[in-house]
Amino acid sequence: MISVVDVMGDDLAVANAARVSFDKWKTTFEDKDAKLIHYLADHEHTTPFRHPHISLRCEAPIFLARQLGKHQVGLSWNEVSRRYVDEKPTFYHPDAWRARPEGGIKQGSSSDTISVVKVDSEYQAPEDFYQELLDHAEYVYEVMLASGVAPEMARMVLPQSMMTSWIWTGSLLAFFHVWRLRSEGHAQLEAQEFAKELDEVMTSLFPVSWEALKDAI
Repeated sequence: MISVVDVMGDDLAVANAARVSFDKWKTTFEDKDAKLIHYLADHEHTTPFRHPHISLRCEAPIFLARQLGKHQVGLSWNEVSRRYVDEKPTFYHPDAWRARPEGGIKQGSSSDTISVVKVDSEYQAPEDFYQELLDHAEYVYEVMLASGVAPEMARMVLPQSMMTSWIWTGSLLAFFHVWRLRSEGHAQLEAQEFAKELDEVMTSLFPVSWEALKDAI
């Protein structure tokens, strides 16, 4: 889940950042500005796209947040910490449990899904088995807190599917790099879904610049 916290700049800011080379400045966006932006993207003159900045409030399971956190150039990240908060955790539930890919591929998943898993000598739906784990992890967490264990240690029992939230601030160009890499077909499906939402947010904020960057790929 992504929501906009703050925005500095717009499509005109990109054009003006480029135009300042000629000591020019405009206050109204026109068709010629759109053409300039597309020219910049097409010819890899990317510095003007670094000037607009966006602050987002993001929510995702920890396993996805840790993938996204690898993007650091031009970005700043501050996250909710369970050293300081100990409210009831929430967890991510997938729509389906994807199967491991065949062959020599060590990562990713296939389009096939798993409907049952073997637990000892019985078979169980993956979601039911997963929910048992979540219930127990949450129970252990609450018992530890109630017994006086420090939140920074009690959090160790919570699984990677726990939802976390962070403020992510960076340049338009930096977020474009996030989208480009996480929207590719080899990215984890959950990362692709995040990239799709990021695409929708950026399209609404910078329709010309975002389209120009995508067209130039």
